[in-house]
Amino acid sequence: MYGYSYAIVIGASSGMGEELVRHLAGDGTKVAAVARRLDRLEALAAEFPGKVLPFAHDVTDYDAVPALFQEITKQLGGLDLVIYAAGVMPAVGEREFDFAKDKQMVDVNVSGAIAWLNQASIRFENTQSGTIVGIGSVAGERGRYAQPVYNMTKAALATYMEALRNRLCKKGVRVVTIKPGPTATEMTAHLHMKGMMDASKTAEIILKKSRKSGEYFVKFTHKIAFTIIRNFPSGLFRKLKV
Repeated sequence: MYGYSYAIVIGASSGMGEELVRHLAGDGTKVAAVARRLDRLEALAAEFPGKVLPFAHDVTDYDAVPALFQEITKQLGGLDLVIYAAGVMPAVGEREFDFAKDKQMVDVNVSGAIAWLNQASIRFENTQSGTIVGIGSVAGERGRYAQPVYNMTKAALATYMEALRNRLCKKGVRVVTIKPGPTATEMTAHLHMKGMMDASKTAEIILKKSRKSGEYFVKFTHKIAFTIIRNFPSGLFRKLKV
């Protein structure tokens, strides 16, 4: 259904990343599942014998990425899809300015993505094929008061992905940015929001949208809503606290 033979999913031990691995492996794709929690990756591998290869890795260990990327592609036997799904969003109080939390978000959500997707770009530019997917968020559409740095990291990721898309489009490489809305995962559990999207359904939509370069919202209603929100004057946006 999705049409991929070999894939790497970074941030594969929970949430959307875990569900992306399940959907891909269930579709016959051989998947390298990359994350810190090896026990969870091994459980995924047990669900899909011979289809999921677990690799323990902390995405903030940037220096390890080039060699690990090469080892993974060697063990997979090929590569046509890389998805960066790793992300953190610690709870931040309305009056809290915590540099340690902010740095963690930048390190994981932005720097880790660059470390991995630069490697994917080098490979796919050389092979003149392949798909790169970055999991962003609707949170990156505006600077919202509740999560300043998380918003920034998702906006930065979207800009980086756009630049990759512009650089690689003539090389036969698809670059896809996905902007889900609130999705029920471990990362969002502290938000206590109603009506969150199901992670498995979100993963299915992501993979379907990955077949064409571009930037996509998961829901059409999100596209409409955030087109409007993007155009709110700053003063009005500040008062509404949306």
